[in-house]
Amino acid sequence: MTLSRADCVALDDADPLKRFRDEFVLPDGTIYLVGNSLGAPPRTAAAATADVVREWERRLVGGWNSGWFDLPLTVGDRLAPLIGVGPGQVAVGESTSITVVKAVSAALSLRPERRVVVSDPTNFPTDRYMVEGLVKALGGYQVRDIGDLGDALSDDVACVLLSEVDYRTGDRYDTAEVTARVQAAGALMIWDLCHSVGAFPVDMSAADFAIGCTYKYLNGGPGSPAFVYVHPRHQAGAEQLLTGWYSHAAPFAFEPGYRPAEGIQRFTVSTPHVLSYAPLNAALDMWEQVDMTQVRAKSVALTSLFIDLVEELCAPHGLTLVSSRDPERRGSQVSFSHPDGYPIVRALTDRGVHGDFRAPDILRFGFAPLYIGFADVHDAAVTLAEVLEKEHWRDERYRRRLAVT
Repeated sequence: MTLSRADCVALDDADPLKRFRDEFVLPDGTIYLVGNSLGAPPRTAAAATADVVREWERRLVGGWNSGWFDLPLTVGDRLAPLIGVGPGQVAVGESTSITVVKAVSAALSLRPERRVVVSDPTNFPTDRYMVEGLVKALGGYQVRDIGDLGDALSDDVACVLLSEVDYRTGDRYDTAEVTARVQAAGALMIWDLCHSVGAFPVDMSAADFAIGCTYKYLNGGPGSPAFVYVHPRHQAGAEQLLTGWYSHAAPFAFEPGYRPAEGIQRFTVSTPHVLSYAPLNAALDMWEQVDMTQVRAKSVALTSLFIDLVEELCAPHGLTLVSSRDPERRGSQVSFSHPDGYPIVRALTDRGVHGDFRAPDILRFGFAPLYIGFADVHDAAVTLAEVLEKEHWRDERYRRRLAVT
């Protein structure tokens, strides 16, 4: 028998992370299981953003000399511990799509004799789209589906780009094992951490490159800047394709020719979007207080409880678990499939339980341990069972697709 609601309340009372729940703003009556898509706002985010606006009002263009211009590097140093690396190894700026181009083009520059990029066709689509566009623009390269990793790693492979956590299923790679195999074959390893960072302890110290966003589990806000990690051994030799002015050795010399900056700055591109860094910095203030081992332990407990409850309460209603049952192979996400997944998610959201949908038939639920509790998980499973039992999802309005699913 799975835990009762009273048991769940007792677990919440004993939770070492419970103090963080009040650090977030969520509407009353909302169980927010979409932190894997857009994290909940930190309570300090609005004030932090307003502070930057007031600085703009007060200092005008002088604000660029108050720290704005250095944001890609200073925020990179703050984020670095969350992926297990040190200062001077992470730059924050642009979007995930742009960081894909930066990392892959830099990797190709380091392996000029190799002409293949290996990628997983189940990667989030932007990764694949950007790689396909890049190799088409460069000419003479090809993209290979990973299939069996051993078969894919021939001596023509320059780099491998994989997502540590699958965005649909929530399944997780063993990054240390895969990185070692890729590097042993003479290729470079690039990890996409969009569904990893902030969800559990991450260690990229052995990887060659990594990229990721900051608006999911890190709670940086909609459109918050992405990041790129470059191992120190590659920083002097790699050449990334997007040679924007910010990565120039002397941006304000306004030279006609490009000279790359030293270190991680050469992996930046353009002027920092200052307002977008404000809520991210507010979130990092909080993340610097978090014990990631506690986050992981609670994540495993929450996701395991949700699987048990849903399979017990919703057994007759055609849901199929697509996430791994093994918590070691699962991120902080649980996904089920159902042929009517989209209207089910819509009906569930109207009843205060927010999940999301990924084509063709996947209901996704992301568990952010800083603001999701065990009672939330219990109530979410009970509400899902009610939506299915009473067939609320059959209401025609739930079948109309919104632009963002």
